[in-house]
Amino acid sequence: IRGLEKRAAQGQDVSKIAAVASFFLSRIDSNVDAKIDQKLKRGIDDISQEAKLQAVRGKVALAKLSVGIANAKIAYQEYKKIIQSERWQALTAKGAKVQRLLWASTSTKDPKYSDVMYVNELIGPDTVNTLPPATIAACADHCDVANRLETGIEEAYQLMESLKDPDINIDINVVMDELLVEGIDKFVKPYESLMNSLENKVKLLSPV
Repeated sequence: IRGLEKRAAQGQDVSKIAAVASFFLSRIDSNVDAKIDQKLKRGIDDISQEAKLQAVRGKVALAKLSVGIANAKIAYQEYKKIIQSERWQALTAKGAKVQRLLWASTSTKDPKYSDVMYVNELIGPDTVNTLPPATIAACADHCDVANRLETGIEEAYQLMESLKDPDINIDINVVMDELLVEGIDKFVKPYESLMNSLENKVKLLSPV
């Protein structure tokens, strides 16, 4: 919004600018599930604490709601608030396009979970879902296409809140910080590899 406002203030066109905000879904769940598994592996003396951890770990399989999906559903609610704001409406009047939410990392990493859960549960307006080939094939076979992005919102908030329970004690901000570092690394290394490869090819093609 700040960038579009600055451009509009300079009298420049904002109608041809498009953008997405990417959410890496299965990476969130893999991180949270690993933390829960570590807690369970160390051993839990309190049966009620173990039950709470197992409940969060099993949310995906039982209720088709995971931390990654819950986070995405809540993010969409925040997105709706933003596009209803006066600042955004002023930009819309100048032809600005919304920044769509993009669901990435949509292949399920745990075989216990549905292979299309990141598709079925997050279909909705102004979103993009990037599917790897295996997920495309699975979706073509058994996706249940319907607008579910705004279903189970209360449950999504409850699941995210449950992470704060002392018996679960998973800080979602720590999870996101870890994933940010990991995600940047996953982009930086291939980029560096590509640049090194191009540099080597340039040297080979350079005249002696």
